[in-house]
Amino acid sequence: MKRYKMNKIFFIIILILSTLLVFLNFVDLNFDNGGLKGDCFQVEEKIVRGHSFSPYINPGTKIEVLLNYYDCQEIKRGDIVLFNYAGNKDPLIKVVKGIPGDKFELIETIGGWNIVINNSIVKNFENQPYIISGNKYKMLSLYERDYNGVIPVNAYLLLSNQSSGSIDSTVFGLVDKSSIIAKVKI
Repeated sequence: MKRYKMNKIFFIIILILSTLLVFLNFVDLNFDNGGLKGDCFQVEEKIVRGHSFSPYINPGTKIEVLLNYYDCQEIKRGDIVLFNYAGNKDPLIKVVKGIPGDKFELIETIGGWNIVINNSIVKNFENQPYIISGNKYKMLSLYERDYNGVIPVNAYLLLSNQSSGSIDSTVFGLVDKSSIIAKVKI
């Protein structure tokens, strides 16, 4: 009887260990990358050169760039991203302020227009509302009109930290997901 119990315990231990090994083969945990699957992106270090994120991210700041991160992860509001802009040889760093399905509108205010997402005025890292005018207003108003105030599938509103805008969606409009090449870690 004692031998039967030992064999049963041994069998259960072997079963648990083999189940654990099978599970670990299917799950690729890489704790250096925040527990994310490390084979779907590549980590590179870059140095910020522009001023569009000052004072949150200043020129000369080293950042980690997770290239191809969005091949296996969802783009989320608030993510800081790199994307290819046809007008620049280097990718631009921006923050995602609007995602597909968001209600999007421009509301007139003193000195220009506020960008409003889901009934909230969009603000930068210093809690200042974005106020745009002139051609920047015209660019975004086309998207508001053409898409009935809803950001379409695979389109994103990307902004800098400058409350008056910079080279961001206020200049080039909504960005297709395919142009977003990396997530930025600070």
